[in-house]
Amino acid sequence: MLKTAVAAFAGKTARRAARLRGGGSGGSALPGLVAEKIDPGFLAHALGDVPGGIVVVSGTNGKTTTTKMLVALLRAHGRTVFTNPTGSNFTRGVISALLAERLHRGRLQADIAVLELDEAHALHFARAVAPTHALLLNVARDQLDRFAEIDHTAGLLTQLAGMTTQGVVLNRDDPFVNRIATTVSGLDIAWFGLDASIADRLGELQEHDARGHETYTPPPVGPRDALLQPVDEHELSVLFGEQGEGGRVGPVSLRQRGLAAMINATAATATARALLGDGFRTDAAEQALRTVAPPFGRGEVVDADGTPLELVLVKNPAGFTVALGTYGSTPVATMVAINDDYADGRDVSWLYDVSFESLRDKGVAITSGVRGWDMALRLQYDDVPVGDTEVDLAAALDRFLADHRDEPKRIFCTYTAMLALRRMLGERYDLPEMGVDAPEGAQ
Repeated sequence: MLKTAVAAFAGKTARRAARLRGGGSGGSALPGLVAEKIDPGFLAHALGDVPGGIVVVSGTNGKTTTTKMLVALLRAHGRTVFTNPTGSNFTRGVISALLAERLHRGRLQADIAVLELDEAHALHFARAVAPTHALLLNVARDQLDRFAEIDHTAGLLTQLAGMTTQGVVLNRDDPFVNRIATTVSGLDIAWFGLDASIADRLGELQEHDARGHETYTPPPVGPRDALLQPVDEHELSVLFGEQGEGGRVGPVSLRQRGLAAMINATAATATARALLGDGFRTDAAEQALRTVAPPFGRGEVVDADGTPLELVLVKNPAGFTVALGTYGSTPVATMVAINDDYADGRDVSWLYDVSFESLRDKGVAITSGVRGWDMALRLQYDDVPVGDTEVDLAAALDRFLADHRDEPKRIFCTYTAMLALRRMLGERYDLPEMGVDAPEGAQ
């Protein structure tokens, strides 16, 4: 315990130093590295006394949004929740988030921990701290240089489920995720998915995989399983049971739009109910879903000199396709920023698996980022006009804002490009730090 307390003190000191040097909200991995060097068992020691369990949220798309929604749902029920709010979903990022908390003798004081974890790093975490619950969202091609083929990613999530001690929440409509149910024993299994009335919209959420494999049919929907019933692009209901025999949440309007945000809300609601049991309250759930703001860069809307600017993260074919389906149908001034750093994936050939035809009418005002020219070439193949290319993000953003000052704007961007652009926009428009929510009514 003494070693953990010393590690926490050293990590907190590193975190303060990073902030003084302009290191942002302290979500970087450096403070975690310092703490881990002093106490290799820091994670297990710091999280050892959390009474309500450790929940890991993982999958290819939607981790950050779903985690934020789940945290909001649990807090609305009066729970004290620890999470990694900056989206730093590597193990050391979790340690850095812990160092932002008040630790008593190196131990976290919280009712429950809800952690977003990258599919690979989730296993590193689970080897240090066995999760009590796992919420597994979906599997799609993502960063082939890191995750290889889609079967490998599915295998990572399967291993994570096998390292979980109490329960899993699975996507019944994703064939790579629902089959995980056949590999676990002794765990409580809850499900989320689309209501039968909108089963034809499943293609909007998934990347089709044409290879043959054994299909698995999940069990009939039970009263604890959550089904999504959209009303429009913002409003939804979540039914528990096929006919709502287990209850209903909603109709409720989200602050984020689109089917992807709604299925994330359904997954979060299913998990909250699995965790809370009889303590789950519909009124608290509806209030949480109604008020939770989009995470930074995930459909976040910035007031840019009196006009809205949407910042939309894209990182793989399925995610970009969903983003274009959600946002691309509303023509606005558009910028696309593509980087190829480690966190983005160095292989950008995935851009050729996305159809950009929805951008034809309005065109793209500017492409940017390290691979700005690659993006411009890809758009040319889909006959999407491109106004300009400027690989320097700061220069591109300045030009984009100046040239389209009086009209709505949208930026599609990969992860590191999003971080840089969000930081620039934060400085320009006095936005909250990434991972910190604005006061009610400020967004």
